[in-house]
Amino acid sequence: MHYKAVFHVDQNDEQVFNLALNNVINLLNAIPGQEHELIVLLNGPAVSLITREAAVSFLERIQGLSAQGVRFQVCENALKRFEVSRDSLIAESQVIPAGIVALIDLQNEGFAYIKP
Repeated sequence: MHYKAVFHVDQNDEQVFNLALNNVINLLNAIPGQEHELIVLLNGPAVSLITREAAVSFLERIQGLSAQGVRFQVCENALKRFEVSRDSLIAESQVIPAGIVALIDLQNEGFAYIKP
């Protein structure tokens, strides 16, 4: 089976982000060797969580997940709205134009929507 899921984080809340990362880790542990496309999508105030400064306690897990093919997408609209510089984001971040559009597109492409 091919697993496709998007984990949506839209709150500037470390506990919620931690839960999302744990959800991804638990999923990967439950499907060893299976094909997967997994995305953690941050929009709204959550974009602040993926800066180099804020992500220090999450960075090792993010890097490990990224090495397993998990993508970390960040909404450009939210970066502008919450005045977060692209330059402040961790290297694993992939800036996308609009998080809400990406969520709709991903669901139309068959991605499961997970809201931790």
